[in-house]
Amino acid sequence: MSLQPGLYRHYKGPEYRVLGVARHSETEEDVVVYQALYGEYGLWVRPLEMFQGEVELDGKRVPRFAFIEGEPSVLRRP
Repeated sequence: MSLQPGLYRHYKGPEYRVLGVARHSETEEDVVVYQALYGEYGLWVRPLEMFQGEVELDGKRVPRFAFIEGEPSVLRRP
């Protein structure tokens, strides 16, 4: 699985910048590395499958994280 780096909005409202997908050293599970764009701008990791999953909100299934926009090309790896 892959995930486009860029800005995402969590279903609860805050925005995050996805830095990339990494592999867990013990389980080899793909995890998303992302940064909060509020508060202390902390770094987080979450299993890719969970990041791309859906949650229930007001009786509807919605994406846990919704893609907003990609990173400018100058910030992407060639």
